[in-house]
Amino acid sequence: MMIPTIHLNGTGAETLKREIEAAVDAVGTAMRAVANMTVHGRDYYPQGPDAFGRALTEHQNRRMRLLSVLDELVEMYNKLEEVK
Repeated sequence: MMIPTIHLNGTGAETLKREIEAAVDAVGTAMRAVANMTVHGRDYYPQGPDAFGRALTEHQNRRMRLLSVLDELVEMYNKLEEVK
Protein backbone atom coordinates (compact mmCIF):
# COMPACT_ATOMS: atom_id res chain seq x y z
CA MET A 1 0.00 0.00 0.00
CA MET A 2 1.25 3.46 -0.87
CA ILE A 3 1.83 5.77 2.09
CA PRO A 4 2.13 9.53 1.52
CA THR A 5 5.66 10.91 1.78
CA ILE A 6 5.91 13.77 4.24
CA HIS A 7 8.06 16.57 2.77
CA LEU A 8 8.12 20.36 2.57
CA ASN A 9 6.10 20.61 -0.66
CA GLY A 10 3.49 18.04 0.39
CA THR A 11 0.57 17.84 2.74
CA GLY A 12 1.57 17.95 6.39
CA ALA A 13 1.46 14.82 8.53
CA GLU A 14 -1.09 16.31 10.95
CA THR A 15 -3.45 17.20 8.11
CA LEU A 16 -3.14 13.72 6.61
CA LYS A 17 -3.75 12.11 9.99
CA ARG A 18 -6.85 14.27 10.62
CA GLU A 19 -8.21 13.26 7.21
CA ILE A 20 -7.57 9.60 7.97
CA GLU A 21 -9.28 9.97 11.36
CA ALA A 22 -12.35 11.41 9.61
CA ALA A 23 -12.33 8.53 7.13
CA VAL A 24 -11.98 5.98 9.97
CA ASP A 25 -15.00 7.55 11.70
CA ALA A 26 -17.02 7.39 8.47
CA VAL A 27 -16.07 3.76 7.81
CA GLY A 28 -16.97 2.93 11.41
CA THR A 29 -20.39 4.50 10.87
CA ALA A 30 -20.81 2.50 7.66
CA MET A 31 -19.73 -0.71 9.42
CA ARG A 32 -22.33 -0.19 12.15
CA ALA A 33 -25.04 0.56 9.59
CA VAL A 34 -24.24 -2.53 7.53
CA ALA A 35 -24.02 -4.69 10.67
CA ASN A 36 -27.52 -3.50 11.64
CA MET A 37 -29.06 -4.44 8.30
CA THR A 38 -31.66 -7.18 8.46
CA VAL A 39 -30.63 -10.35 6.66
CA HIS A 40 -33.39 -12.85 7.37
CA GLY A 41 -34.50 -15.93 5.51
CA ARG A 42 -38.10 -14.69 5.28
CA ASP A 43 -36.93 -12.00 2.88
CA TYR A 44 -35.24 -14.41 0.49
CA TYR A 45 -37.04 -17.77 0.46
CA PRO A 46 -39.29 -16.83 -2.50
CA GLN A 47 -36.10 -16.66 -4.60
CA GLY A 48 -35.29 -20.32 -4.02
CA PRO A 49 -33.60 -22.58 -1.50
CA ASP A 50 -30.10 -21.15 -1.96
CA ALA A 51 -31.08 -17.48 -1.89
CA PHE A 52 -30.76 -16.84 1.85
CA GLY A 53 -27.33 -18.48 2.02
CA ARG A 54 -26.15 -16.36 -0.89
CA ALA A 55 -27.59 -13.20 0.67
CA LEU A 56 -25.91 -13.95 4.00
CA THR A 57 -22.57 -14.61 2.29
CA GLU A 58 -22.86 -11.36 0.32
CA HIS A 59 -23.67 -9.47 3.53
CA GLN A 60 -20.67 -10.96 5.33
CA ASN A 61 -18.45 -10.09 2.36
CA ARG A 62 -19.68 -6.48 2.50
CA ARG A 63 -18.73 -6.31 6.16
CA MET A 64 -15.31 -7.81 5.44
CA ARG A 65 -14.61 -5.28 2.68
CA LEU A 66 -15.38 -2.42 5.05
CA LEU A 67 -13.12 -4.01 7.65
CA SER A 68 -10.39 -4.24 5.03
CA VAL A 69 -10.72 -0.52 4.26
CA LEU A 70 -10.58 0.25 7.98
CA ASP A 71 -7.44 -1.87 8.37
CA GLU A 72 -5.75 0.00 5.49
CA LEU A 73 -6.61 3.37 6.99
CA VAL A 74 -5.26 2.36 10.39
CA GLU A 75 -2.07 1.05 8.79
CA MET A 76 -1.64 4.32 6.90
CA TYR A 77 -2.21 6.33 10.06
CA ASN A 78 0.30 4.23 11.99
CA LYS A 79 2.92 4.67 9.28
CA LEU A 80 2.41 8.43 9.41
CA GLU A 81 2.81 8.30 13.18
CA GLU A 82 6.23 6.67 12.71
CA VAL A 83 7.38 9.67 10.67
CA LYS A 84 7.34 11.98 13.71
